[in-house]
Amino acid sequence: MSDFNAQIIDEFRSNEGLVGGRFEGATVLLLSTTGAKTGRVRTSPLVYLDGGDGTVYVFASKGGAPTNPAWYHNLLAQPSVTVERGNERYEAIATPITGPLRDEIYARQVERFPGFGEYQQKAGRVIPVVALRRS
Repeated sequence: MSDFNAQIIDEFRSNEGLVGGRFEGATVLLLSTTGAKTGRVRTSPLVYLDGGDGTVYVFASKGGAPTNPAWYHNLLAQPSVTVERGNERYEAIATPITGPLRDEIYARQVERFPGFGEYQQKAGRVIPVVALRRS
């Protein structure tokens, strides 16, 4: 895990889900996936969109990189994940969202955080949207 992510994770867990720096004011969760190759649990801090029905959406943007992040590959192989939001921790099932619904959800995220629009332009790929639903 990068030092950057480790610092965010520590700050998140020390402050009931609140983080500062470039994530100040953003809705951040911690997503723990099982490594597709290693079987090890990996935790990633992610900006999310609350679906309003208990579902949250995360975005495999990787800052606009041309490849998907490792956590996305991991949840495709093993969709049972752990989510930490604020001081709450729960098990969830991760489901990729495609088509018009994906586009609608991604557009809502771009409205909230315009940087996601820039990520989409840079990526040269369709950035996956993933629903996380309590299991």
